[in-house]
Amino acid sequence: MRTPPVVPLKVVCMIDVKNVTKVHRRGSLEVQALRGVTCQIPTGSFAFILGPSGSGKSTLLYLLGALDEPSAGTIEVNGRCLGAMTTRERDQFRREEAGFIFQSFNLLSNLSAIDNVLVPFLPRGVSSAQRNEAAKLLERLGLGDRAHHRPNQLSGGEQQRVAIARALLKKPKLVLADEPTGELDSENSAAILAALRSLCREQGSTVVVVTHEPEHIQPTDCVIRIRDGRAIECPAGG
Repeated sequence: MRTPPVVPLKVVCMIDVKNVTKVHRRGSLEVQALRGVTCQIPTGSFAFILGPSGSGKSTLLYLLGALDEPSAGTIEVNGRCLGAMTTRERDQFRREEAGFIFQSFNLLSNLSAIDNVLVPFLPRGVSSAQRNEAAKLLERLGLGDRAHHRPNQLSGGEQQRVAIARALLKKPKLVLADEPTGELDSENSAAILAALRSLCREQGSTVVVVTHEPEHIQPTDCVIRIRDGRAIECPAGG
C-alpha cells in the first residue's frame, strides 16, 4: 500500500512571542523596554497592542517586523524564527512579507502620491501592472483624483492613506502599523482604520496596530495590553 504524502500543518498562529525581553543600553545605563512578553496573534486577525506612552508597545512592534532584535526570547512569524534568520533573510522578510505604516507617514516630498506608493519597487523597476495596481489602491482609498499630488498638497489623512497603499501594494502577509491615526481627528481615524480593515481582509493579511486609543477595537479583534514592559492582557500567557 502506498504511503500517503505528508501534508504540512497549516500555520494558524501568525505571530508567536515567547518570553521576549528588550534592553536598551545608553552608555552605562540599561533601560528594560520589554520584560518577558509572551503572546500569540492568530493568522488573518486584526490585532491591537495597547498601552500608555513608554510601555514598550512600539518596541514590540519593531521586533515583530525584524526592525530590531530582542535581548532574549524568541519571535516566530508565520512559522519562521526571526532570530534564526541571516541578515539577508531579515531584509527579504521586511521587503517581501511585511508592510509598515508609521505615524509620520515617511513620504518623499519630491514624489507624487502614486510614486510614493511605488517607492518599495523603484530599485528593481516598476512595471505597468504595478503602476496600475497602485492607481487602483489609491482609488479604493478615495485618492483617485489626488494620485499626482505631492505630499505638501495632501491633508494628513490623505498622506496616511498614501502610506497605507504603499504598505499594501505588495500584498504582505503581515501589516504593522505604529500609531497610524495618532495625528488625525476622530473622523479621519475611523475612516483610515475601516479602509485598512477592508483591504487587509481582502488580501488575507494579519494586521497589528499599536495605539493608545481603544475606541476602535471590535469584539473579534485580538488585544494585547502592555504596561511597564509586560503583557498584562494577551491571547496566550504573558
